[in-house]
Amino acid sequence: MYTHSNHIPQPPHSAGLDYKGLRPRIDSAQVPSPIEAIELDRQAWETKLYMTLPGTHTPLCTSDFVAVDQGNSSPKFVRVSTWNMPSTSRLVSDSHFPVAAVFQPFADLDPREEPVPLVDTGSTGPARCATCRAYINPWCTWVAGGVRWKCNLCSHETEVSPEYFCNLDANLLRLDHLQRPELNKGTIDFDVTSAEEYWAQNPPPHIAQPFSSVEGPPKGPRAPAPLEYVFAFDVSNEAVVSGFLQSVCDALKVVLFGSTNANGAIEDSHFPPSSKIAIVTFDSTLHFYDLTSEVTQMLVVGDLDEVFIPTLSLFVNPVEHRPAIEALLDGLPGRFYDAMSTNSALGSAIRGGLAALAGRGGHIVLFQTTLPNVGAGALPLTPPSETTLYDTDKEKTLHSPRDSTWISIGEECADEGVGVSMFLAPSKYMDTGSVCVVSNLTGGEVFWHPRFVLERDAAIVRGQLSRLVGRMQGYNCMVRIRCSHGLQVKEHYGLFLRSTPTELTFAQLSSDSAFCAELEHTRNLSTRSYAYLQCAVLYTSVDGQRRVRVVNLAVNVVELAGSLFQFADMETVLCHLAKEAMSSMSQQRSLLIREELTEKCANLLLGYRTQCAAATRPSQLIIPEAFRALPAYTLALQKTKPLKARQVSSDVRNYHIHRILGMSTRTLMSYLYPQLIALHDLNDTIALPHTLENEDGTTIEKVLMPAYNEEMMIFWVGSSVSPQILSDLFGVDDVHSLNPHMHTLPVLPTTLSTQVHNILAHRYAQRGKPTKMYIARQNLDAAEVEYSDMLVEDQNNGAMSYLDCKISIPSEMEVIELNFGHAPFRSCSFAYANIERGAFPLSLRRCLR
Repeated sequence: MYTHSNHIPQPPHSAGLDYKGLRPRIDSAQVPSPIEAIELDRQAWETKLYMTLPGTHTPLCTSDFVAVDQGNSSPKFVRVSTWNMPSTSRLVSDSHFPVAAVFQPFADLDPREEPVPLVDTGSTGPARCATCRAYINPWCTWVAGGVRWKCNLCSHETEVSPEYFCNLDANLLRLDHLQRPELNKGTIDFDVTSAEEYWAQNPPPHIAQPFSSVEGPPKGPRAPAPLEYVFAFDVSNEAVVSGFLQSVCDALKVVLFGSTNANGAIEDSHFPPSSKIAIVTFDSTLHFYDLTSEVTQMLVVGDLDEVFIPTLSLFVNPVEHRPAIEALLDGLPGRFYDAMSTNSALGSAIRGGLAALAGRGGHIVLFQTTLPNVGAGALPLTPPSETTLYDTDKEKTLHSPRDSTWISIGEECADEGVGVSMFLAPSKYMDTGSVCVVSNLTGGEVFWHPRFVLERDAAIVRGQLSRLVGRMQGYNCMVRIRCSHGLQVKEHYGLFLRSTPTELTFAQLSSDSAFCAELEHTRNLSTRSYAYLQCAVLYTSVDGQRRVRVVNLAVNVVELAGSLFQFADMETVLCHLAKEAMSSMSQQRSLLIREELTEKCANLLLGYRTQCAAATRPSQLIIPEAFRALPAYTLALQKTKPLKARQVSSDVRNYHIHRILGMSTRTLMSYLYPQLIALHDLNDTIALPHTLENEDGTTIEKVLMPAYNEEMMIFWVGSSVSPQILSDLFGVDDVHSLNPHMHTLPVLPTTLSTQVHNILAHRYAQRGKPTKMYIARQNLDAAEVEYSDMLVEDQNNGAMSYLDCKISIPSEMEVIELNFGHAPFRSCSFAYANIERGAFPLSLRRCLR
């Protein structure tokens, strides 16, 4: 450890809101900290396994745990807002408890865990219920000597096909039970490539088809095939001058063919060996490239309204045609250097890639720098007057497409099974509210690099592109969530196209993508049986197999509110609230959304108090153990870029709306509450940081650097920092000698340097792609404001501090109680209830303050 001053002033930050009224005297050490629960749970699951049978507490999504599939899916694939399902809708309304589930069907598993089993079902397909069409799973039962099986969702008995029949033992289990993964595992993959009824269907042709291919519109079912990519490059003057075109061309070469870095280490290719690629460039026209000939031909299409494909030789295997691809990528920046075109036909380029992939499905990866101003979906160059629209009823128009053509393009891509991902590097207004709707409807991903800097962003783009093509993913996806009798899906939230009220279309679904389903009761549930959820994802794998990923979950049913809150899952509740809030951004003002979030938080805590702790004093705010950090995370959600009560560009807001809609619970928790590490407090004997504990049991962190929130990592350097720290980490001994434009840490032969590089490597291993790094020197660099805004417990981002927020919650609850005729709060004191030990008020200790 290094010696340092105990006083560290707060960095400059954006303005916040003051607490209005008389402020009660509150000991900040008694206010719950989100970090404490995270650290305790992480330590608890480091050395033990999680068994997935119902009735046990699940690990937090922020913990690295190993799950053993016992017929219930791992929490990595599905999480519910409570692991004890309420038996009646009355219990839900009285408790003000949101019942929701978050699914991440392709989530990455720990290397120590068993992979998801793959079962080949032949031409007949997997066994399914004749009534509700649910897939057979470990919770089904066998009747009539194994001739029929009873569906756990609808209780219908379905005849067993002769080829699937097997006799039962004395326990009414099949004799081949242990040899059938679908009867033992909660998460399973069925191979249905041979069953034509499971193939993707080509959509009917449009009356006015905006694109066409040489082969004509395909009809009928499409045979599964390996995933194909179209890489489309914006070659306008802005892309060339900024260095973005050169950067993405170099990044694509590395992803396709691998490379050797400066240290001599070989970086292997992450591109799927069975996939083919096509390369397209565009400015005011579209340029297709025939890579099969000895001399690469550029075929120009000038018709931007009815795009057509001029040749059948667009797609090639990158390994077999490596020289032609490398020569083309090396020559693109120079070829368009003198073109000086400022136009961009992005919408027509998407339709050009769609025409190339029609009848097969695939993935379009776009690299864009300017506002699309010609062709399909051309947008006006003049941006809307955002300052006059914020905090008015017209604010919601900033989060909707200015041209409905973009919605049509997104729907066309989704129907064809074509995902669209975008790398955006604008230097001025781009209208992401219009452009990103295509990725929103197809399940694609958006990567945001405003004011592109080659030295800072090139490595990040390369890492993101590598993750994009190398992760687990499927395309041509159809998703359906089925529930027990008595439950139904009320609403879905995420990045998809809703083809029917119960079916979701994902043109592309990856291991980083998650979606949420809000549930409601249609009748009472029996406490003598489980409540069941089943999520089925019909998809085509990257190597061309048609599969069904089935995620099964069984949870207990309870009648008491205490049992409901005892097994509550705060992360799932927050993920549901966040995705619901983002979905309503185009329908109402952000001010109303922030107020609704505060009301929902207060309602939930009031529901616990009235149902589980009614005997406590009205002046005491009782917080359940599971939701002890809910006010902190609700406040953090209100301070995110889309919802913060300060001027934020609509481009930035819409990008972050897209990000949150597709985030998993783990990513969202890190995004809402950035991780902060005191580098000067690192012990010399450890490789990775941990929270330090004092003799009195409190935890402490005196200097916060770096801050990490899934989007960026900022090293905050105090003005009075020890010269030895600077020397050991940056190789300089003075703050003013530190380069503020440093974007990678130097590798130095010091313990601190090794530790910090271990931290960065650990973060990279967790998320699979790098993040941007900034240096924020105290009172010197602009990045310090962004860093300070990450300190969500402080008074900033147009909102109150965490302490003031906690004080204001009783006032909100007082209003609610007065409306329902209860006694109001007159003062405020804090306690939380551990339901397992009884609802006893316990003092809380602050963490990291």
